Amino acid sequence: MMKKSLKKLSVLTMLCLAMVGGTAYASAAGEKAAAKQPRYSGYLTDIKGVLVGHYSDEKNKTGCTAILFPEGAVAGSDVRGGAPGTRETDLTKPGHTVQKIHGICLSGGSAYGLAAAQGVMQALEEKGCGFDVGVAKVPIVCGAVLFDLTYGSPDVRPTQENGYAAAMNASESERRQGSIGAGTGATVGKFFGLEYQQRSGLGSACVELPGGVKVAALVAVNALGDIYDENGQIIKGACENGKFKNTVQSVLNGAKSTVTVGRNTTIGVIVTNAELNKEEVNRVAMVGHNGYALSIRPVHTMQDGDSIFAAATGEVKANVDDICIAAAVAMQRAVINAAVCADEL
Repeated sequence: MMKKSLKKLSVLTMLCLAMVGGTAYASAAGEKAAAKQPRYSGYLTDIKGVLVGHYSDEKNKTGCTAILFPEGAVAGSDVRGGAPGTRETDLTKPGHTVQKIHGICLSGGSAYGLAAAQGVMQALEEKGCGFDVGVAKVPIVCGAVLFDLTYGSPDVRPTQENGYAAAMNASESERRQGSIGAGTGATVGKFFGLEYQQRSGLGSACVELPGGVKVAALVAVNALGDIYDENGQIIKGACENGKFKNTVQSVLNGAKSTVTVGRNTTIGVIVTNAELNKEEVNRVAMVGHNGYALSIRPVHTMQDGDSIFAAATGEVKANVDDICIAAAVAMQRAVINAAVCADEL
């Protein structure tokens, strides 16, 4: 059984953190994010047995987030964007041998950031978590990355050591949102060029249904498009002289994008304490994208790598359609929280 908190870092890891100028703890970005209040309540750690940890490098505007399932969780995934960067999505689909995963790593750094997932795997292995293959327990860690290389330093990306730090700092008490973890270098509103972008970040929210059923979402929002609140108003996006340009309406009026392919992506996780099989949890991941569509416009473009992982811990019985409805709402709220809690550029 894994302890509730994995906070002990090795001397080697601490040295690595010092060298890159990052921190696995409350960085300046984390402290600022904590001061901004999310619009919606709840966090991924409201689901019993789920641990979350962050590594943030505010100087270089990048980071990663580790979500751990020490006891394992049935998982699914759904990729809708045209430029994704992912790890271990195939095994989450029905018809594959592995039934449960043990972690998810969301990271900045574009494809380079996939290395951070190896650090999460290392941390879980040290704690004895994984898929038992007889001679070893192999931690199953899924992952997805976003592109933040044009905001901070293109030469500094989350590494295996950074992923390890995030996982070792993971706990059931984590609640921070904003410019932290995988959302440290996240920006939105880039259709017209980077000079119009605004800073976004990482957000989370939780929806509770009758009977003790919970559905929570966590997301790092790095979209090409604008972010809309529940009333259909733009709250973050392409902005010029203090006024939002409204990407969708501009396209309808004939505007053309100047964005290079692959420089965006929103990556998220939905977790429920319900008991679901692989087919059902994949459906949750699929419908979770409705939360993106409600809050990000445009979304799922060829310049985005929008991806969602879903996981079920199997604590309570529930109807899958109810979970799907709550998942879309939780994800919409998490996206909004990411926007309102983020620091300024």
